[in-house]
Amino acid sequence: MFSAEAIAAVRAAAEPKSVLPEDAHAPHLEEWRGRWPGETPLILAPSSTEELSRIMAAAYEHGVAIVPQGGNTGLVGGGAAKGEVIVTTKRMRAVRDVSPEGFTMTLETGITLQEAQGIAAEQDRLFPLSIGAEGTANIGGVLSTNAGGVHVLRYGNARDLVLGLEAVLPDGRIWHGLNALRKNNTGYDLKHLFIGGEGTLGIITAAVLKLYPQPKEHVTAMLAVPSAEAAVALLSSAQERSGGQLGSFEIMGDCMVELVLDQFPDLSYPLETKAPYYVLAEFASGQKGSLREVVEGVLENAFERELVLDGTIASSDSQREQLWTIRHNASEAMKLDPSPCVKADVSVPIAAIPGFLQQADEAVLQMEPGARIIAFGHMGDGNIHYDILGPKDGDHGVWRSRMAEFEHRVHDVVVSLDGSISAEHGIGQLKRDELVTRKDPVEMELMRTIKRSLDPKGLMNPGKLLEV
Repeated sequence: MFSAEAIAAVRAAAEPKSVLPEDAHAPHLEEWRGRWPGETPLILAPSSTEELSRIMAAAYEHGVAIVPQGGNTGLVGGGAAKGEVIVTTKRMRAVRDVSPEGFTMTLETGITLQEAQGIAAEQDRLFPLSIGAEGTANIGGVLSTNAGGVHVLRYGNARDLVLGLEAVLPDGRIWHGLNALRKNNTGYDLKHLFIGGEGTLGIITAAVLKLYPQPKEHVTAMLAVPSAEAAVALLSSAQERSGGQLGSFEIMGDCMVELVLDQFPDLSYPLETKAPYYVLAEFASGQKGSLREVVEGVLENAFERELVLDGTIASSDSQREQLWTIRHNASEAMKLDPSPCVKADVSVPIAAIPGFLQQADEAVLQMEPGARIIAFGHMGDGNIHYDILGPKDGDHGVWRSRMAEFEHRVHDVVVSLDGSISAEHGIGQLKRDELVTRKDPVEMELMRTIKRSLDPKGLMNPGKLLEV
């Protein structure tokens, strides 16, 4: 794909210890879903912004395309290489600053999300971004995909948690945008080009992140609800009656819960009543003592209104963890199933969620009555992971050949409800071609204009998000 001389020039721009030996390539060529096998002539792991700048400048000069990679936990093929050079940011791990007084911390891109949470906790502060892959996902990756997670309801997406960025541009220039200002009206807010840009405009190297007071008390409840409509009503009631102390509100379909419990027999079903949907709700308070009473009042009202059929409140940290484990093991449970999985990461207006679930279910089951619908996600912000497994005893090869057909049909329902075909996983390779047909043409042209301006040679993560 690229000449040996060009690859040698890019290699020479890196420190010797930053060049990964071939026997260390495999983890970087195997994405989580196993759907996009990778290929690369070279993997570089720079340890500083300056070294990355030299690598990018050499690649730009010699016309070598770059695929940025963080924790390699993506689900849409955004970090998979097809002959390009991979640049992993896993060795860029400096903690540049922590300011508990200013409620900020400045971290380099290779620090994992879980480590970032720990750094904040050491200062009695909270970094609220939380996803199932947080032990592996890196800061750079979650920012480049604008990750959401379970606390968006209260704290927002990754985009809402960033004050400043540092990034290396495709030609090797460094953009020094690391400011901790909460008010800065001096023109275009450039950081938002890179957050959610999926590495197509440059590589994020460091970020100033917002911190919050560390909650002193959590109350977590798993609830059986009779319908998605009841779940929407419960969400509204819980927000109002808790005085804004609701932090997470996850919906889980019965098929999802059953699949997780089947695949992980050490987990137990926490309720006595079976229901079509379950809600995992977590409340948090900055003070100890009164939160449980507030939550009990919320649930008492919900039972009176028949919004809840059954429920349990975690009485210990271990019970809380078990409830969350059921939710967080959904993706792993589907991965363990022999059937290929259709993964539709979508969002619709919250009030439209019941209609979406009903219409999507009807469409899918009409196409394949034996399909297993694994619906779950962040109901508090309208993000539903609408995943579909093939029939238990079906032909997996036939099912794989129809996956795109099911994805498109689900997306038809989403668009009809003014929703989005990607909520938090990004576009990557999976949805790149479909994005053109779903997005406003003017918006697509604006995106292409930005891409051509910052990456005129088309060297940054080619084949992902959009083509120019």
